[in-house]
Amino acid sequence: MAATDFKDYYEILGVSKTATPEEIKKAYRKLARKYHPDLNLGDKQAEARFKEINEAHEVLSDPEKRQKYDQFGQYWKQASAGAPPPGGTGFEGMDFGQYSSFDDFISELLGRFGRSGGAGRRVYTYRTTTGPEEFRESVEFGGFGDDPFSRFVEMPAQDTEAAIALTLSEAFHGTQKRLQIGDETVTVRIPPGAKSGSRIRVKGKGQMSPFSQQRGDLYLTIELLPHAFYKFEGNNLICEVPISPAEAVLGAQIKVPTPDGKVTMSIPPGVDSGQTLRLRGKGWRDPKGNRTDLLVRLKIVTPKDLSRQERECYEKLQQISSFDPRQAIAEVHL
Repeated sequence: MAATDFKDYYEILGVSKTATPEEIKKAYRKLARKYHPDLNLGDKQAEARFKEINEAHEVLSDPEKRQKYDQFGQYWKQASAGAPPPGGTGFEGMDFGQYSSFDDFISELLGRFGRSGGAGRRVYTYRTTTGPEEFRESVEFGGFGDDPFSRFVEMPAQDTEAAIALTLSEAFHGTQKRLQIGDETVTVRIPPGAKSGSRIRVKGKGQMSPFSQQRGDLYLTIELLPHAFYKFEGNNLICEVPISPAEAVLGAQIKVPTPDGKVTMSIPPGVDSGQTLRLRGKGWRDPKGNRTDLLVRLKIVTPKDLSRQERECYEKLQQISSFDPRQAIAEVHL
């Protein structure tokens, strides 16, 4: 990667190099919401910014990748993949930790070439294979000079990881997303019931080897965008539903939104604000079609604008009621 191609992932997310994982995640979610393609239809600049944000989050949210990125900068991918050590036998035993940057490694590598005995040069040639963990090395001697040789290293095709943001509706119902991978447009099917942290494998769409043109797989990590009404509580969904004082006192039948439509729920008499009721089988779905529960947290809401008749009724109720909501704290003192 040329120096001019280097992307400062910290600057892209707007965080410092000492940012905690929580700060990185918070910054990513904020920017993902702002630049999500569904909220910026037809805006190519927003689409490009969204891709940069996902790329930065994919690296900085992974402790191992972040450590390599912090140590080697623009050469972090090369350092992660490994490199043939000077005069060594391949990747095994290579300790990148002794170098402060990949440039230091290159400098030492070239320095050792300059110190090698005899005329001639060393030529390193790489080719990749699709074996899952396989690499092989062979050395050919002869030709010119006292110490020339060519080294052939066969490396596996590289998998690629990326993050993809979904709305709660897309994740619940399932969706198809068109991703731009280099010059290629790929359509990915997201099955219903995906959650934050779910991973989807797209076979043969990973990093392409410049030598063999073989590709690894692409792994997409799901990140769900926040929803205004529903939130997760474990595997269940939870929401807050307002009720009137009369409904809280007398009980009622009310309509409650669920992910797949409204249902009628019974409010028992005498509920308190903050009390939670459960709608079984109306929560999130999993890939097998099973449903978790929807937890409904009640919030008693008082009317702000009363008609004359309503006010009279409340005043009369206040006069005749024997209920003391503060009876339990009447004797509290220090």
